[in-house]
Amino acid sequence: MSRESTLNQLSDYLEHLRVERGLAHNTVEAYAHDLHAFVTYLSDRGETFASAGTELVAAFLGSLATPPPAVSNARGTGARGAPAGRKKIGGRSQARYLSALRGLFRFLRKQRLVTMDPTELIDRPRATAGLPTVLSRAEVERLLAAPDVNDPAGLRDAAMLYTMYASGLRVSELVGLGLNDLSREQGLVKVTGKGGKQRLVPIGDLACALVEQYLVSARAAWADEGDPSLFVTPRGTGMTRQAFWKIVRRHAQVAGIVRPVSPHKLRHSFATHLLEGGADLRAVQVMLGHSDISTTQVYTHVLTDRLKAVHQRHHPRG
Repeated sequence: MSRESTLNQLSDYLEHLRVERGLAHNTVEAYAHDLHAFVTYLSDRGETFASAGTELVAAFLGSLATPPPAVSNARGTGARGAPAGRKKIGGRSQARYLSALRGLFRFLRKQRLVTMDPTELIDRPRATAGLPTVLSRAEVERLLAAPDVNDPAGLRDAAMLYTMYASGLRVSELVGLGLNDLSREQGLVKVTGKGGKQRLVPIGDLACALVEQYLVSARAAWADEGDPSLFVTPRGTGMTRQAFWKIVRRHAQVAGIVRPVSPHKLRHSFATHLLEGGADLRAVQVMLGHSDISTTQVYTHVLTDRLKAVHQRHHPRG
């Protein structure tokens, strides 16, 4: 079987996720990214889905944890076509790859395209206990103050930054907001999260006021007629995740924040600062859109680490 046939089978599976499972576009794209890496790994070794055994799948997962040497050829690739300098990934990301592979092979077995599932005997990789990194309150204040609100693009940037920090939205949720998702009177946004689940999240008076100014001073001049997107570019098109990442990084530099800043760090900072202020963990879970409260509890560990640091710094026997 050729690589083209393998890719066709993968395409059928991704279409199954889109149409029959109804998964969100971003979720399907994440599956596609991980599974295309596996297809490349198979092709480099002359293997297919049907011929892949447990040892081969385990070796693929192991290769993710042990990247090839950063020795590049003329095409900029390392050993056996792997991207040169690919970063090693942790247990949590390996577990995500394994989950994607399990779903794929279950589908292929139902379609009678493979005779066995090589992932059945593979244990889930142990996730490393990585804690979210957050910005300090002072850093957030500098970041929010960085855009020039007298400039239309700066006003839009400020409105987006304030909205994200005030609500803790995922970047895909922020750029996916529509005009009809904003309730100006109540100070709420209707958010469509993972799995198409909707929730109402407050964004506060300051964010609401900036969004109002942006709608009048910038969006009214930029937006194409009929475009439902709340946040748009000067070209009239809806904002993308990649574009907002660049906006955050640019204003972080202006704010003099030397460590890397991403939209997700604003989300982490939102949750941590709420809990520091005495917010209920369950309320934070609802606002973040976490289906399981154990996902939200990671922020309590961040608070514990901060308390330990304060104790060590200020207690005479710390």
